[in-house]
Amino acid sequence: MTAVTRHVRPRVGSAFPRRIPVHVTLVLICGLWAVPVLGLFVNSFRTAYDVTATGWWHAFTDGGALSLENYRQVLTANHLGEAFVNSLLVTFPAVSVLMCVAATAAFALARMEFPGRAAVAAGILALAVVPVQVTLAPVLRLYNGAGLAGTFAGVWLVHTGLALPFAIYLLRSFFAALPRDLFEAGELDGATTLEMFVRIALPLARPALASVAIFQIIWIWNDLLIALIFLGGDPTVAPLTVAIANLVNTSTGQGAELLTAAAFVAMSLPMLIFVFLHRFFVRGLLAGALK
Repeated sequence: MTAVTRHVRPRVGSAFPRRIPVHVTLVLICGLWAVPVLGLFVNSFRTAYDVTATGWWHAFTDGGALSLENYRQVLTANHLGEAFVNSLLVTFPAVSVLMCVAATAAFALARMEFPGRAAVAAGILALAVVPVQVTLAPVLRLYNGAGLAGTFAGVWLVHTGLALPFAIYLLRSFFAALPRDLFEAGELDGATTLEMFVRIALPLARPALASVAIFQIIWIWNDLLIALIFLGGDPTVAPLTVAIANLVNTSTGQGAELLTAAAFVAMSLPMLIFVFLHRFFVRGLLAGALK
């Protein structure tokens, strides 16, 4: 007799009941995060009196008036439109310089043999844990002497220097995980180190490069401390974070209704970046995890 093996197909959805608590927990967490954001969004369309007198939910229950007046004042009367452009001029050049320097240094530390390479890598990793506040006073003193304080070029250098250790560490891990056979084949074909970096390493490193770039764009875009110290409050160079901080009177709280509208103007770029580049971001987080 021939034994017949029966293949039992797994029941579709059999694991779903076990996942119900996980889904419920995730929905609750998302709800706890979304409710305050929804409240801020509704208040950005309400008047100053309505914001101080009633809660945001009264806009739905009492039929309160909603308007775009807060956004109009923020973008026209409070120099927020100019500050938005200043934030672009601070963020993208700084990230571009950072990515060029970090990618080159990371590739050299991962793929090039030279004396003291391990010591250099350890030193860069140690710099990543140095508190930012320790560097502010001496760098600002140097900037005042060199005439870089209050300039875009000066703040580009500061952001690049502060982010380099972390960026080099992440990219070095990715470059080190690339198959050695690719570079050995390139050497056999007569490719130089620069050609292997440009034609082999960089195309393969796009997810990691995108992940680091997204991290830095959001960090620089939302930065207040560095911008306030090295650019100051001059409206001609002040980015969004500085302009928003000056909207509200710290003594009386006047202008709080404008703060909500300004917050959503400021978060528009990071939201667009996550919407259009989220797949690169997720792939970049896993970059270098597996060979």
